[in-house]
Formats: sequence, structure tokens, C-alpha cells
Amino acid sequence: MSTETANWCDRCGEAAATGSHDACRAAREFEPPRFCASCRRRMKVQVLPSGWSAVCVAHGETTSAG
Repeated sequence: MSTETANWCDRCGEAAATGSHDACRAAREFEPPRFCASCRRRMKVQVLPSGWSAVCVAHGETTSAG
């Protein structure tokens, strides 16, 4: 994954600096990201019993810790 600054919310896809995104942060504790935080592209997400992976075509794959 790239080390770029997160410009976009990875749950709703809106600008990270706009609004509070409290609901997004709360939901992300239980859900995988849906949007790339670097480029706002919708990601391909796979959820398995052991965790999740999300792939951005421009920035690569992110996975859950567990």
C-alpha cells in the first residue's frame, strides 16, 4: 500500500477533511474499507471468516490484521 496521505474517507468516499466522519469511523471497526483513501476509487473487497482484503487498482492491496 502507498504511504500517501489519506485525502478521502475509506468508507463513504467523501473528502476526509469535510464533516466529522464519526459514523464512518465507528462502522470501520466492523467493516472493511470500500474506497481507496488515496485516490477515492471504489475497491474490490473480499470478506472471509478469517478477515478481509481490499484492492485498489492504483495503490494495491490492504488486508485486515486478523
